[in-house]
Amino acid sequence: MSSPLSLVLIAVPAVVLACQAGGWAARRLGQPPVIGEMSVGILLGPSLLGWLAPGVQHLLLPAAVLPYTSVLGNLALLVFLFLVGLELDLASLRASRRAVASVATGSMALPLVLGTGLALAMFPVLAPDGVRRLPFVLFIATAMSITAFPVLARILTDKGLAATRLGTFALACAAADDAFAWCLLIAVTALATAGSPVDALVALALTALLTAALVAGRGLVKRALARAARASGELVTVLLVAGLLLAAWATDRIGVHPAFGAFLAGATLPRGLPAVERGAARLQAVVVPVLLPLFFVDIGLRTDIAGLPGSEWGWVALILAVAMTGKWLGAAGAARLAGCDWRWSAAMGALMNCRGITEIVVLGIGLQLGVISDDLFTMMVLMAVVSTAVTAPLLDRLTRNAPGLTAPAPPRETVQPGDPEAAR
Repeated sequence: MSSPLSLVLIAVPAVVLACQAGGWAARRLGQPPVIGEMSVGILLGPSLLGWLAPGVQHLLLPAAVLPYTSVLGNLALLVFLFLVGLELDLASLRASRRAVASVATGSMALPLVLGTGLALAMFPVLAPDGVRRLPFVLFIATAMSITAFPVLARILTDKGLAATRLGTFALACAAADDAFAWCLLIAVTALATAGSPVDALVALALTALLTAALVAGRGLVKRALARAARASGELVTVLLVAGLLLAAWATDRIGVHPAFGAFLAGATLPRGLPAVERGAARLQAVVVPVLLPLFFVDIGLRTDIAGLPGSEWGWVALILAVAMTGKWLGAAGAARLAGCDWRWSAAMGALMNCRGITEIVVLGIGLQLGVISDDLFTMMVLMAVVSTAVTAPLLDRLTRNAPGLTAPAPPRETVQPGDPEAAR
């Protein structure tokens, strides 16, 4: 019998190379690479490979290796969420508070309302046994309102729109959405794991105290990192990894998912240190492309599209319709009410529909907590992939022959939705 190390030595390169090929194919089709990587992760599971060639799947991913690849993939996920938090430009939210608040609120509020209605309808049919109504409804509503800030940033960068008026404003709105969604997820997690409402309130209070401590300690952390940078750039990278893992451990001990701790560590880390940027770049260049695909496969092994009963495909269509309609109408409607023209508003609706890996992470948390069933998880994963895949083609169509959308944003300017130059 092969040793665990021997099994890992086969599984990791097989998964990484397959996901890289998927990312390359997605880019050739005008999609962000993460679409290809997520799709390959799903196809390596029972949805395709396990259905067509179970022997090959067992050879590449035997049951004995899955605990090890799952741990490696989840460690990569923590690093990824730390980088997501680090990329959030909280200063831009303050600078454009009214503009961002208008569109971000619309793109969150309507999906939350529609998601709540959908969840209430799904609860008697699709909720797992033993789950309470409130955590289930809150989780589905939150999942419907997600916008993937990191994937959106990469789509805008690939299209050359990241530094435009539309791009900078969309990223600020997505950052606000991400921050609010994580707050909601902390509450859902506390409700799902706590034995009583008092326990949930304690977990929320402890999470708030941890966040306050991280914010209050920014000055001390900045001095420590600056001193470490003078000694060695590698030391800074080590400190970043140690810090994000300890923050993840802290939220895990509180009773909230470790992912929140990693995200908080990145979101509260002091900015403006070149050594931190170099350390984050090292993590981005190595951990994310090499180990994060293992997380996609871990998700893919739990996603069984081929096993969905025919009677449940109607729910898939309804979930997709509610998710995309709520996001598009919420963001586009808010932008239109703020005085933007129809093209700008439609572009905002399309961009806020990008869910990507953030949605996959959220769904994975829900599955681990037992808030959603395996079948519902598969349905929601399909929604995440489809809603992300349509973002780039819609954006191409809306920005064609639209110089107002592709104009560069002036330095330090924040676009207001009612700005006639921005809207036109």
